[in-house]
Amino acid sequence: MRQDPIIVGGGIGGLAAAIALARKGFHVTVLERAPRYQEIGAGIQLGPNAFHAFDRLALGDAARSIAVFIDQLRLMDAISAEEITSIDLTSYFRQRFGNPYAVVHRGDLHGIFVRACEAHPHVTLRSDCDVIGYEQNDASATALLKSGERVTGCLVVGADGLRSRIRQQMVADGAPRVAGHTTYRSVIPTEQMPEDLRWNAATLWAGAKCHLVHYPLSGWKVFNLAITCHNDPVEAFAAKPATHEEVLEGFRDVHPRAKAIIHHGREWKAWVTCDRDPTDRWIDRRVALLGDAAHPMLQYFAQGACMALEDAVCLADELDETEGDVAHALDQYRNARVLRTARVQLQARELGDHVYHPAGVHAISSYARQAWSASARISPGSISRHSRNGRRLREKTRAVLSRCSSPIPL
Repeated sequence: MRQDPIIVGGGIGGLAAAIALARKGFHVTVLERAPRYQEIGAGIQLGPNAFHAFDRLALGDAARSIAVFIDQLRLMDAISAEEITSIDLTSYFRQRFGNPYAVVHRGDLHGIFVRACEAHPHVTLRSDCDVIGYEQNDASATALLKSGERVTGCLVVGADGLRSRIRQQMVADGAPRVAGHTTYRSVIPTEQMPEDLRWNAATLWAGAKCHLVHYPLSGWKVFNLAITCHNDPVEAFAAKPATHEEVLEGFRDVHPRAKAIIHHGREWKAWVTCDRDPTDRWIDRRVALLGDAAHPMLQYFAQGACMALEDAVCLADELDETEGDVAHALDQYRNARVLRTARVQLQARELGDHVYHPAGVHAISSYARQAWSASARISPGSISRHSRNGRRLREKTRAVLSRCSSPIPL
């Protein structure tokens, strides 16, 4: 029998790591702080890389069974209600990347991992385990619980999220960076979604310091609404109930067609978005970080869960290949992952500033460039429409910039 890793945190990343390691023959214990295993949130977008990971974990069929395979990513102007551009996600996309793009309910996806762990003889799930730190020696690592209990294994994996206790002991980088954005989320029955917006797409309405996202979930039974405004909150909070007026405040200038989405939302909850600066301090001998504990990122690339899934597969592969040399395996894991995840962290910030929330001239220039760029990479049959959008936006951009003292060449 192989040695027993300890995983701190029972979210998607932690449970994916448990399954990945169990499939390699390790006996894994997962320590979850909450009294039961559950996910807070609603919709989640999954790129092809997520499905590559699901297939490696033998969970591909289960993940596909709960997914809605959308046809497009659509970018709309939240002020004019015009389409800026779109990306076709059907045959060409799937052929190029080897897997589809889909959306799922976060709770449904988490449930697949919980059931897989419960069914696997090499995984032990424990709840009500508040891990406050770790200790280690040359032969083992120990998770320290608030209750005084000590749980020892061959290594400890900190998959305990944005405010990871394992990270704080290892990196000591303080509180997360508050990005200045607040996201409001709601899930509504499909029949309450405006009929002319029931698109089989992940749709982004981008406005001045705000954006709205919607897409279908759970076999088209519901629509996920996630809307974000740049309102400079000072303190972070999560899943805080919000009134309709509070939600509407940051979106009063958007087009009535986009605003109708907000009016249909119910039981809104608010999250202040946070991330951290990239770091290469993921490991401390027999202790490693994974997922948001290692590389918390803003939502604008829709890659947070995807990166955690990649981490899980990579970690298991490295531990399997080194045959007991934990320190070397963790070093290889960190080296394989740190540059890719740092790039996504930093580019997610840039997307928020330059695509999701630009204002004024910045917005016009940004959207024109996106229309031109998209027209060069989508399927040939769709190029003409995007070229027309690009020309219209280019004309609008030049008209504005012609009044500037130092026009920016396009």
